[in-house]
Amino acid sequence: MSILDFDLARMGVVYLHLVACCVAIGTVFMSDLKMVRSLLAGDSETVDGDHLMSLQTTVGRCLLALWITGALLIGMDISVKGWSVLANPKIQAKIAVVALLTLNGFALHGVVLPALRRVNCILHLNMSMRQFAALTGAISGVSWLYAAALGVGRPLNWKYSLVEIMAAYPAFIVMGFMGMTALMAWCSHRRNSMAMVAGER
Repeated sequence: MSILDFDLARMGVVYLHLVACCVAIGTVFMSDLKMVRSLLAGDSETVDGDHLMSLQTTVGRCLLALWITGALLIGMDISVKGWSVLANPKIQAKIAVVALLTLNGFALHGVVLPALRRVNCILHLNMSMRQFAALTGAISGVSWLYAAALGVGRPLNWKYSLVEIMAAYPAFIVMGFMGMTALMAWCSHRRNSMAMVAGER
């Protein structure tokens, strides 16, 4: 394969890689936005079962595509530059984030989404499951965005250590978890207050 053919092939794989990531980010973001709007509006049902099934399928396929195209890109780079490619901290960070995203996906799709389908509203979950849903949701949202940032962050190559690249990752997860927990607490308190007022009438 000539250099030109190799570059074109790699560009095609990169394109598919980015499309998979963008589709997943858009799907997750719109789903989260829909749920937040329902919570703020005080809807009794903040989750649609059919939507959750579609979300699970779409994100699962995007994650699989991300692994396949990512592995192809690494393999292509190794064939040209050798195994030293794997010593790049940015590559290591991206593999770590996608691996955590995959493990979190199993928890999200195997535990949280089935629980949400049963109750139709995240506020109807018991407290421990509600916290777990907030945590897995925060990890999912942050991980997709972080993986995308690493994917386009060419200046990060060989410039920063793995610890430096990953430093903001747990901070963003904590911020997302705390934000979602605070939102659910406020919405739950508001619903209880409105129910008490309605009962007094």
